[in-house]
Amino acid sequence: MLAQRDVDQLLGGRHADPFAVLGLHAEADMAEAGGRLWLRALLPGARSVDLLEAGSDKLVASLKLRLPDGLFEAPAGRRRKRFDYRLRVCWGDGSEGVYADAYAFGPQLPEQDLSLLARGEHPRPFEALGAHPLILGDVAGVRFAVWAPNASRVSVVGSFNGWDGRRHAMRRRHESGVWEIFVPHVAAGDLYKFELLDAGGQLLPLKADPFARAAQLRPDTASIVASALSAPKALPAERAAANARSAPISVYEVHAASWRRGAAQFPTWDELAEQLPAYAAEMGFTHLQLMPISEHPFDGSWGYQTLGLYAPSARFGPPEGFARFVAACHARGLGLLLDWVPAHFPADAHGLANFDGTQLYEYADPREGFHRDWNTLIYNFGRNEVRQFLVGNALYWTERWGVDGLRVDAVASMLYRDYSRPAGEWVPNSEGGRENFEAIALLRRMNEQLGQASPGAITMAEESTSFPGVSAPTSAGGLGFHYKWNMGWMNDTLKYMQEDPVHRRWHHDKMTFGLVYAFSENFVLPISHDEVVHGKGAMLNKMPGDAWQKFANLRAYYGFMWGHPGKKLLFMGQEFAQSSEWNHDAELPWALLEQPAHAGVQRLVRDLNTLYRAQPALHRLDCEAAGFEWLDAADAEHSVLAWLRKDEGSAPPVIVVSNLTPVPRHGYRLGVPAGYAIWTEALNTDSAHYGGSNMGNQAGQLRAEPVATQGQAQSIVLSLPPLACLFLVPA
Repeated sequence: MLAQRDVDQLLGGRHADPFAVLGLHAEADMAEAGGRLWLRALLPGARSVDLLEAGSDKLVASLKLRLPDGLFEAPAGRRRKRFDYRLRVCWGDGSEGVYADAYAFGPQLPEQDLSLLARGEHPRPFEALGAHPLILGDVAGVRFAVWAPNASRVSVVGSFNGWDGRRHAMRRRHESGVWEIFVPHVAAGDLYKFELLDAGGQLLPLKADPFARAAQLRPDTASIVASALSAPKALPAERAAANARSAPISVYEVHAASWRRGAAQFPTWDELAEQLPAYAAEMGFTHLQLMPISEHPFDGSWGYQTLGLYAPSARFGPPEGFARFVAACHARGLGLLLDWVPAHFPADAHGLANFDGTQLYEYADPREGFHRDWNTLIYNFGRNEVRQFLVGNALYWTERWGVDGLRVDAVASMLYRDYSRPAGEWVPNSEGGRENFEAIALLRRMNEQLGQASPGAITMAEESTSFPGVSAPTSAGGLGFHYKWNMGWMNDTLKYMQEDPVHRRWHHDKMTFGLVYAFSENFVLPISHDEVVHGKGAMLNKMPGDAWQKFANLRAYYGFMWGHPGKKLLFMGQEFAQSSEWNHDAELPWALLEQPAHAGVQRLVRDLNTLYRAQPALHRLDCEAAGFEWLDAADAEHSVLAWLRKDEGSAPPVIVVSNLTPVPRHGYRLGVPAGYAIWTEALNTDSAHYGGSNMGNQAGQLRAEPVATQGQAQSIVLSLPPLACLFLVPA
């Protein structure tokens, strides 16, 4: 019989090695001589337990209840050799079942996986950790594994064991700090969490699985056993080509919960799949970008405070629905980008904070580990296992879900140790500086691993500082992102557009300064959700003037943006000039499209996307200085800007002219490149089709004259509409 000390530890849920005493074991004093086998089972709530031979269901022994708390044990008859067995259990409520025993199964994870996990070098930690449905022999169940190196005991609890931490205490694989167990008869859809005791034996709050691939809808917090991992998906060649620097990239940014709602609070993935990809494709966008869809506890964080990095949010239904949504995007020729948040996480008790009784995932020092701006915790970027967790997650989304790339949130907050911290309240790096070397190493490693394992997938950095080489290869000392959001361009040009046109002449440099550094990175021009929240108002209402001028200014600004070098990004609702600030608790005000002015802006954005994609000069050298040439950057007096977009091949150039005052300008002479005799309007943001005054040069062709101006040997004479942008192409 089992020693009383072991019995007390088992019943108290404090035994450090339950596999050493539960299941089939030889008598300790006769083990070398082939002594009798004993069977022990800890089944609180059971009334009786019989030991059966697997396959035949032959009764081998009836176990005796040693203590009322559910510890059963008995010799296994005359058996001297281990055998496959089952337990027939009669429960206190009168129900009965036959079960395989979790403690009949040996170690689950291979030594190679454990070694890689211990070093933080496992390229796909999600294959080893988390919950994985398996069939071992003829027994179906789930292998659970969790990293908790400082815990003294870890159990998996759930709907399958009455949430009793004594039932399925896990085996510790000491070399890696990983705990594991195979629990028979658990299946996809079952709820679970981990119950941990810290090093001092104190019970911690139940923890959700950091590697859970499905989770309950808030306010419930349990993890859900997901179906088996899908096979890796290679990005098709056409999708990889659509992500290239030379490709037209126009991104429609979407908050999935508030784009368009069905009968419920949240649309399902299938409802979104039916409508959203078709709309974005019809609008001419090349990519969809979803704000974070990983599981998160608070709706108002918009997903930027996630606690389930591996789980598509239950707000939109089961994970399988997300797979269908990805397929629907690709069927429409759209790339799908996901917002990804490796910078920080909330401190909810069921999450990563103080996971095993120590600061396992976060920095221990609050000067490094607490984010003042968002009241969140910062990942410990210097810990190998944490970097492994994050890098593996990036690969998980591209490789297992087939998404086309990740937009990485809050990169600036990761790069600098003094981000939003006053002097004396941050910890310098090893060289006494402010750069976070550990975060830099994480980002480089993430980009390198995606490049190797998911070729063609892209990453975009939301990075608001002048940190050098964000989109440069890591081999050249860069961070390895494919693109960087141009926050400086967005801030400067929006400030300019908010000025009354009579004052714009004094701020002309805000529209031209972006070209000083436009090709130092591979830039995306972002008009994102951040510009229409927290009292900033809608894009339309940032524009000065009366109602007509507001719409004209917005149309002109969109023309300026689509003509400017750089990939494009526009947040949902701004494509039809939403007039109210974005509200995450309501769907977009689609009824505005019944008003001609709003419908006109929508038509303009569609046509801008169409023109951008159709004209190689507008996209092929978006990130190259050779693709841009000023025709007139100095006409501050009239607030006119004109430039040439070029392609290195045989495609014709495109002239873009912006008149950013409400004054029409007739007879405006503009220098144009030699070799093209006639120019025509390809798009005019002042067209009546878009709600404008219909002034311009639509009626005829613009013939170049041998009159030198603005450094060009020939020129054309234009009519510049008020508050408008023109796109001219050779006839």
